[in-house]
Amino acid sequence: MNINWYPGHMKKTKEEIINSLKLVDIVLEVIDARIPESSRNPLISEITEKKDRIIIMNKTDLSDPIENEKWIKKFADSGIKAIKMNSKEKINTRQIYNIAKEILKEKFIKNEEKNIENENIRMMVVGVPNSGKSTFINNIAKRKGAKVGNRPGVTQQKQWIKTKEKILLLDTPGVLWPKLEGDSGLHLSFTNAIKDEILNVEELCLKFLEFMKESYPENLKERYKIDPSMTPIEIYDQIGLRRGAIIRKGEVDYTRCANLIFNDFRSGKLGRITIEKA
Repeated sequence: MNINWYPGHMKKTKEEIINSLKLVDIVLEVIDARIPESSRNPLISEITEKKDRIIIMNKTDLSDPIENEKWIKKFADSGIKAIKMNSKEKINTRQIYNIAKEILKEKFIKNEEKNIENENIRMMVVGVPNSGKSTFINNIAKRKGAKVGNRPGVTQQKQWIKTKEKILLLDTPGVLWPKLEGDSGLHLSFTNAIKDEILNVEELCLKFLEFMKESYPENLKERYKIDPSMTPIEIYDQIGLRRGAIIRKGEVDYTRCANLIFNDFRSGKLGRITIEKA
């Protein structure tokens, strides 16, 4: 599935990030733990490659716990520290600060040699739309200041946020890249990082059911009380019939059924699922 979707504010955000890099010490990259590869924007990675970073694996309450640990190790093997997070629960801000301070050890040694007592660490927060970045910032800053929503691109202006742990956060709007090809576009669509309105949600749901049948058949069986050995379209039909997503004469309303299935997945009612394996 190829998706061309690059609103004007995405281009503007890229420019803002480039111009703001000199203001920060470290990059906090918030990713969706269900799609650890697709939720990492290659353009942002390229732009910020010379900056130290910490990956915040957000939404780990929704992702497969076994896969979470595999991804933590995979990032560690590539020299990047990754932290599991669930932005809806209390975040250990001190842990983030301590990890950042260790990464920036040389900077603090130089400050000490120059008798500079500034313990603050300036962090830029980046992430694709709907990665949970704004919720993470609100949680870590213990405030309700940043706009939060499930619509991609809801954060649209640069803003600095102070925290109690000597961390200064520079927020940036979520940004995608110009052309999403293959699995990346598909997986970002599954998690609603790309708006359902611009997609064929029925086709998307069929792709999702193909994945679920192969990787998490027991989740389908438990949630919908259906036989996961059926074909994806038969599973689609059975879920629609069992959940009352019907137009007339027993005909399945596929759009309504697709929205029901995606709501279950995105809310965690379908179980803890990781789309991309480490």
